[in-house]
Amino acid sequence: MSAFSLSGCAVPYLLQAGHGQWQLLRARTPIDQLIANDSTEAALRARLELAREARAFASSALGLPDNRSYRSYSALGRDYVVWNVVAAPEFSVAPKRWWFPITGSIAYRGYFREASARRYAAALAAQGYDTHVGGVSAYSTLGKFADPLLDTMLRYGDLQLAGTMFHELAHQLIYVPGDSEFNEAFAMSVERAGVARWLESTGRGTELAAYRERMQQQAALQHILAAGRAQLAQLYARSLPAGEMRARKQELLAATVAAARDYESRAGLRTGYDAWFKAGLNNAHLASVATYFDCVPGFERLLAAQGGDLHAYYDQVRALARGPAAGRRALCASQGGA
Repeated sequence: MSAFSLSGCAVPYLLQAGHGQWQLLRARTPIDQLIANDSTEAALRARLELAREARAFASSALGLPDNRSYRSYSALGRDYVVWNVVAAPEFSVAPKRWWFPITGSIAYRGYFREASARRYAAALAAQGYDTHVGGVSAYSTLGKFADPLLDTMLRYGDLQLAGTMFHELAHQLIYVPGDSEFNEAFAMSVERAGVARWLESTGRGTELAAYRERMQQQAALQHILAAGRAQLAQLYARSLPAGEMRARKQELLAATVAAARDYESRAGLRTGYDAWFKAGLNNAHLASVATYFDCVPGFERLLAAQGGDLHAYYDQVRALARGPAAGRRALCASQGGA
């Protein structure tokens, strides 16, 4: 279906998306050229060299697409490349979904301008939705274009930079239109396995141990958020007056935040969700966490069942991708969480 066969309100959105993508591609410069150029700042050259090494590792050791993606660089001069809007009804933890060509139904809607994302989120909030606007450092065009490395990706540390490339290349390898939870969790599993193997290959054992500890801490916090989401789902399934439902909702959200902060305090860490907690945790936040992380344990168990063989793992994931949705849901349910 072409963009112009969609509803009238969708056409302006797709036009801004097309224009934003065109600007991103127009700004590309080959990374090899920048590294070789004496006028390139030393700090930028060092990050580009690291990115080039991680990109080569992605194809040679992880079996990810060996194409032109992440072999060029685009400087956008802003904090994020896009801002995603996530929304969920007032009394539901299921995210609102949007349908687009190529991607199918997805659980977020991206804008190249933050103001546009916030205007759209405000309009949804006025309709009674819980909303969340989050900046994104990178995204994948699923191999339709040669995605460049972005200056927004360089804001992060070495491991997150490499992991982001592994994640986005995983989307190019396997992608199921209309199944955000499956796609994002698969890419997260590849990101985590890729970063661990990259550290192993470079003999950085101390960093590897620290990385694995962070992943365990992240999983513990996500379990707390998943438990809160499950309690809310049980509440929303009840037939209660709206006023009572709202009061109970706020009690459960406050309890979830308290449990998360208690874990942070006991573990002596900052998890990155502080802005959500300060703004007021809501259904959209919890739906966003579910999209990216709920299915990850199932994928990681599937990888372990293949003895860590990534190519065998990809074959298993492709079989699930080709099969019925029930098989993919079963993999997600196998995590044993909420």
